[in-house]
Amino acid sequence: MSLIKNPDEISSCRRTLKLTVQFAVDKTGIPGRQLFRKWVKAALAEPAEIVIRIVDLAEGEALNCKFRSKHSATNVLTFVYHNDTPLVGDIVLCAPVIHREAEQQCKDLMAHYAHLTVHGVLHLQGYDHMNDEDAAVMESLETKIITGLNYPDPYVIQ
Repeated sequence: MSLIKNPDEISSCRRTLKLTVQFAVDKTGIPGRQLFRKWVKAALAEPAEIVIRIVDLAEGEALNCKFRSKHSATNVLTFVYHNDTPLVGDIVLCAPVIHREAEQQCKDLMAHYAHLTVHGVLHLQGYDHMNDEDAAVMESLETKIITGLNYPDPYVIQ
């Protein structure tokens, strides 16, 4: 379910963003704060306070195990603390998983980071992909945002 009534609100809404980016890994090959801010703002439809934390495999696996009972790291985890205004939440990106996926899927690394950042921001706003209908809505919106940032459609196999 979406908290956004009209997906066009994402690009037209005035928004306030407090963004913190934490690097728990070597920054080599990882986007900088300015790119993360650009990607978050492209997907954000309302004021928000967001922390993006880039982690290694050990931290990624520990978080995924603790909060999702999965015993491996995943590419992105989103934690919503409240969805009042402003939204407050964390997005955790696991750098080694993202790098591996980009290589395996022949995707540009920055495009993959952009996609997963947008994906996390949409989760913060109430989007999900638990069923086919919700997944179609979320994927369509991700594609619109990502291609609007001049990256290729993340759902087209290259």
